[in-house]
Amino acid sequence: MNKPATTEGFDRNANHAATAPAFLSVWNLEAYYGESYIVQNVSFNVHEGEILALLGRNGAGKTSTLRAIARVGTPEVRHGEIWLDHKPLHDMKAHEAAANGIQLVPEDRRIIPGLTVQENLELAQIAPPKGWSIDRVFELFPRLGERRKQEGVTLSGGEQQMLAIGRALCRDIKVLLLDEPYEGLAPVIVQEIAKTLQIIRDQGITTILVEQNAIAALKLADRAVILDTGSVVFDGSAKEVLEDEKLRQEYLAI
Repeated sequence: MNKPATTEGFDRNANHAATAPAFLSVWNLEAYYGESYIVQNVSFNVHEGEILALLGRNGAGKTSTLRAIARVGTPEVRHGEIWLDHKPLHDMKAHEAAANGIQLVPEDRRIIPGLTVQENLELAQIAPPKGWSIDRVFELFPRLGERRKQEGVTLSGGEQQMLAIGRALCRDIKVLLLDEPYEGLAPVIVQEIAKTLQIIRDQGITTILVEQNAIAALKLADRAVILDTGSVVFDGSAKEVLEDEKLRQEYLAI
């Protein structure tokens, strides 16, 4: 088993923007809900164009870590640093992090009622900087193009997930944060979403994937970080986790 992620490559007294070794670096992150210590000294790096599976049992701190990276307000980050492409995300508010390329697709997808598929995508492009064109999103998800005039909340679960990802791509995206994208989806739709995420990776977009369907996530990912009760217990290749039954049983119950 690989040792947990460390702060190797960081100098606490140095300019981290100049020394951060990866495209996205999370360093000694600590986050709380009230007085509950949820994310406990978490550190890991993600390289540009990589898919990282962030795994662990329920309550391990996975979603909280994603939300902390996206700077969405809760949990409250009380210590640590987050660097994206030499920029300090930890000093930013949510809208500033989004403008610098962080796009979070939450578990509930947040499709806006009363708006069509196309209108949901257009809304994402109102504030600059803009990312993919709507036509390009429809090329990636032809099903959305066929339903462009349909109200977004009336789509199937898989189609809503496609819309949520497409909406993120409509912004100037560098890092896609996905929280449980396979939740409630049939296996054939899971495979379709996974193929789409591979295409997105080929476009140079970095992805962090939180997913209870750990096997599906590991088959897609380049690397994996496993959290247990808020702390990193593994940081290595996805292949290592797939091949280590003891590790999977201990921390993922699979």
